Amino acid sequence: MTVESVKPGASATTAPGEPPLAGGGVPLLGHGWKLVSDPLAFMAQLRDHGDVVRIRLGPKTVYAVTTPALTGEVALSPDYIIAGPLWESLEDLLGEEGVATANGPLHRRQRRTIQPAFRLDAIPAYGPVMAEEAHALVERWRSGEALDITAESFRVAVRVAARCLMRGSYMDARAERICADLATLFSGMYQRMVVPLGPLYKVPLPANREFNRALADLHVLVDEIVADRRASGQKPDDLLTALLEARDEKGEPIGEQEIHDQVIAILTPGSETVGATVMSLLLVLTEHPEVGDKIHHEVETVVGDRPVAFEDVRKLTYTANVVTETLRLYPAVWVLTRRAVTDTELGGYRIPRGADLIYSPYAIQRDRRSYGRNEEFDPDRWLPERAKDVPKYAMSPFSVGNRKCPSDHFSMAELTLITAAVASAYRFEHAPGSDARARIGITLRPRRLMLRALPR
Repeated sequence: MTVESVKPGASATTAPGEPPLAGGGVPLLGHGWKLVSDPLAFMAQLRDHGDVVRIRLGPKTVYAVTTPALTGEVALSPDYIIAGPLWESLEDLLGEEGVATANGPLHRRQRRTIQPAFRLDAIPAYGPVMAEEAHALVERWRSGEALDITAESFRVAVRVAARCLMRGSYMDARAERICADLATLFSGMYQRMVVPLGPLYKVPLPANREFNRALADLHVLVDEIVADRRASGQKPDDLLTALLEARDEKGEPIGEQEIHDQVIAILTPGSETVGATVMSLLLVLTEHPEVGDKIHHEVETVVGDRPVAFEDVRKLTYTANVVTETLRLYPAVWVLTRRAVTDTELGGYRIPRGADLIYSPYAIQRDRRSYGRNEEFDPDRWLPERAKDVPKYAMSPFSVGNRKCPSDHFSMAELTLITAAVASAYRFEHAPGSDARARIGITLRPRRLMLRALPR
């Protein structure tokens, strides 16, 4: 890989110039073919060529940001908004009025609406559901049969999100359909992001038809969920009730489309990222059995003979560090994009108004400049005396600033509890047909994980 225009940065006495252009692009696709063929390696090596590097996705020039400090600056600066190739690929799914894709005053109001559901003091109320779903996995896996971990992981993620945030038995029958639809959609959306050939995705090819079928079914499911809640007349203290009773700046009920888009935003990105992380955690327990043994010992020490409960989570420090290290090495959200809303400067380079930026938490969190033994799985790097040495913004799996995931504490509690429950009950081994290689779409997860749970 070569880099043109290799001047390392703009002089203090001259106007900022353009960042270096990554070599290796091809006609029509630009660097999109590299983001299809080996995106993790491509993003990981860009820092060797500069703090900000230009790449081409089809006809577009995109600015890749490669250092922790600059990704933090992009995330926190009002000069950059949620937009760009990633979000354009998600528009058909997430709409334009959900908290994941909105900007400005609309986004601030939506965060105010949903934030109470994720306050630290609200999360213990979800504990019994989290524990129930975690122990349901343990019971279901006693058969000794080979487990399709993709289905199992997304099932538990969807069920926890649905039962905690949109309480009602009507979610049970729909969880499997939601999981199947999301698997199809997130695969197709990545291709649309890195190879933006818009009109071709309208051609009725089998892959496009399957994508459109899954998208239509998911939107139907959301409409059914909202209609069922209204028909029930119930108003449990959950996120769906908050949405149905929310008011806009004029004191009027928010529109049906916004409610629809918000429910999509609750069900899809959260379930997809948590499900992908559960898969990665189970891969870690399979490939590092000593980690599972240590979790088992910690749970036994903290809990004794009873089942692990939500109230135990804050004492399971090693287990939480395993979750954090898994998030570092296998971040479900491995790529993010932003758009400049004004002419600005980043890292000494000129960024024009309207330019798209891209950066990779995967590359940032595996960078040898930030982490010793950067490719090694080491939960103890998150002990307080060692974690202080990690550079700022070199570990932000839930993002930062006003785009920080509102459910970060909820998700950490859920992932820690699930990990403790399954690791204290089982060791794991690969079953026939297992393929642990990375499956790279909008999210990152193992390609096809088939495991056998071996009782301890």
